Amino acid sequence: MVEEQSLVTALKSQDLREKAFRELITTYKERLYWHIRKIVLNHDDADDVLQNTFIKVFRNIDKFQGESKLYTWMYRIATNESITFINKKAKKLQVTSEEVQQAALSNLKEDVYFEGSEIQLKLQRAIASLPQKQQLVFNMKYFDDITYEELSTILDTSVGGLKSSYHIAVKKITTFLENDETF
Repeated sequence: MVEEQSLVTALKSQDLREKAFRELITTYKERLYWHIRKIVLNHDDADDVLQNTFIKVFRNIDKFQGESKLYTWMYRIATNESITFINKKAKKLQVTSEEVQQAALSNLKEDVYFEGSEIQLKLQRAIASLPQKQQLVFNMKYFDDITYEELSTILDTSVGGLKSSYHIAVKKITTFLENDETF
């Protein structure tokens, strides 16, 4: 993987920015896509949010102070873009963001880009039953193995609060799966 500091320096340089940005996209697009996809659930929506994320990264790279890892900073942008996308979609459809999530979940099985098994679909239903913050914490901790310290930076929440959210999310998912008649 690219040495992060030299990539950031190149991104902030007018002469090297374009090449460095292509390198940034190549390095991080897949990881960011899957993070976004776990939030919005739909492939096309995830592609749109990923594109918006990279546009924001490009426009705001000069504001990156290096107080966190570059990836953590981009992860936060991707998370915020995903939530904004869901909220805008909900407002446009005049429904709640939870209803948007449930509709995306209902369409997941028909999604040609979803390669999950029946068990994975049930896990996604269990995750979708959680409040949005618990969904984010669970997905990032369980699937992406992000540390609580990085989560704290991404979600702007205390480590203790995140540990509690994760613990509660795991309990709720376990209960959901135990009580799921089709499981």
